[in-house]
Amino acid sequence: MAEKTLKVTLVKSLIGRKQDHRATVRGLGLRRLHHSVVLEDTPAVRGMINKVCYLLKLEA
Repeated sequence: MAEKTLKVTLVKSLIGRKQDHRATVRGLGLRRLHHSVVLEDTPAVRGMINKVCYLLKLEA
């Protein structure tokens, strides 16, 4: 069975954002603007993405 993955890209700056939102973005593995990572589709990752969805672009 193939693993479900999500491609997440940081599209908005972290300057002036809440500290916990910055920490969530770092927890997702995103380091700088337009940086993309491929993550496993789990409830924990979905929750992190939901929290900072206004900063991200998500692809299936």
